[in-house]
Amino acid sequence: MDNQLLQQLVGSHNTHLKKLEKQVNVKISLRGNILTLKGDQPSIDHAEAVLKSLYEALEKGHEMTSSKVDDHMYQGEEDDSEIKIRLRTAERTIVPRNKAQADFIRHLQTKELVFGLGPAGTGKTYMAVAMGVSLLMQGKVDRLILSRPAIEAGEKLGFLPGDLKEKVDPYLRPIYDALYEMFHETHVEKLMESGTIEVAPLAFMRGRTLAHSFIILDEAQNTTTMQMKMFLTRLGEGSRMVITGDSTQIDLPFQQKSGLIDAHERLGGIDSIAFMEFKDTDVVRHPLVGHIVRAYADSPS
Repeated sequence: MDNQLLQQLVGSHNTHLKKLEKQVNVKISLRGNILTLKGDQPSIDHAEAVLKSLYEALEKGHEMTSSKVDDHMYQGEEDDSEIKIRLRTAERTIVPRNKAQADFIRHLQTKELVFGLGPAGTGKTYMAVAMGVSLLMQGKVDRLILSRPAIEAGEKLGFLPGDLKEKVDPYLRPIYDALYEMFHETHVEKLMESGTIEVAPLAFMRGRTLAHSFIILDEAQNTTTMQMKMFLTRLGEGSRMVITGDSTQIDLPFQQKSGLIDAHERLGGIDSIAFMEFKDTDVVRHPLVGHIVRAYADSPS
């Protein structure tokens, strides 16, 4: 092993190895450029697969971070009862980072309407976009349509400078960010110009029938009941629809019921509709985000 790459793999003060030891339940020791693994055989095999995957990523010039260790941790797991999930996009291959994300992808692969519910940082939107891009590249859908309600805490569209596109783009920025990780930016722009990819506020969906498309509604907790009904009834032939949101972050006017909560109550008993509920333990953003989510859940104000 290259000593410089090995030091990146180990991390300062062995931080990456310590994380791997804890999560995979092995003891890892480094002497020179030799790593020794101790534990039961399944754990050793898992840790070896993760280390090889991380080292190969470093050889390709990828940066080593704590989140990268998490990424490869799930990739290294082997389970004969479970087929590994990989979503191929133009720029990268996306794999679930935990069981919740894997279950979410399975729902997206098998159901025409899926709800992803849960706190920020669980990868709901990112995985939904990855699934849509993957299906688009395979030719299984003709269009990728991504939408959000243009409602945020403490600011209205009318207060923002610029024309309509400049006003709504900040609300759609998280969707653009996900797309740019899966396609080169210039390719995204070309696909948007051709109408293959459409990113638009929720209000633009009214009166349309969306056929042969993969459709995502993000931040759905900020829809009203009527807006949610309007959006769900846009589903056309050959399409799949994903609704994502967090019912603890509602920015609607006081006492106005969220369309996401209402839909969960109305549609939860329909077998052909999947509801995937993420927990704070499924957060994959920064480790602190999970603690923050739990702290606010424990002491709501």
